[in-house]
Amino acid sequence: MYNYFSSRQTLWMEKSDMFSDRADKKEIESGLLFRPKFDEAGLIPAIVTDWQTGELLMVAYMNEESLRKTLELGEAVYYSRSRKELWHKGATSGMTQKVREIRVDCDQDALWLRVEQMGGAACHTGRRTCFYRAVDPTSGPDEPVRLKLVVSEQVFDPDKVYGKKS
Repeated sequence: MYNYFSSRQTLWMEKSDMFSDRADKKEIESGLLFRPKFDEAGLIPAIVTDWQTGELLMVAYMNEESLRKTLELGEAVYYSRSRKELWHKGATSGMTQKVREIRVDCDQDALWLRVEQMGGAACHTGRRTCFYRAVDPTSGPDEPVRLKLVVSEQVFDPDKVYGKKS
């Protein structure tokens, strides 16, 4: 049973029938069948924003299994490239992402997830967004480019939630 973000939209579908095969360019760009294009590693980038404010929260990757799980649960499930495993966002911290909408770009090789960020933090550092630093334009020409902190507030302490890592 697939959630598709609302119990009113529950749909029974065999896994093999969920994503249509990629067809000609016109069908991919103008058609109304979901035909995600995974890269050579089997991944597709997912840009994640707050569904109400549009604030950029994070960028992650999905494989076919994590995308299926996301549609099934109505919560974001990603593929961790570093751990090489599925990653149900918030399973450890409780900061899950309720998916409100998934958009796909013109050639269906990138996803945009509009989510309700539960608990207030998307970043494993405890901040609302993973984009909490900006390039500091005041860095001198003879020094390394520096960053400045633009979001310092932490919603949670990562050492307490994930355990202190040495």
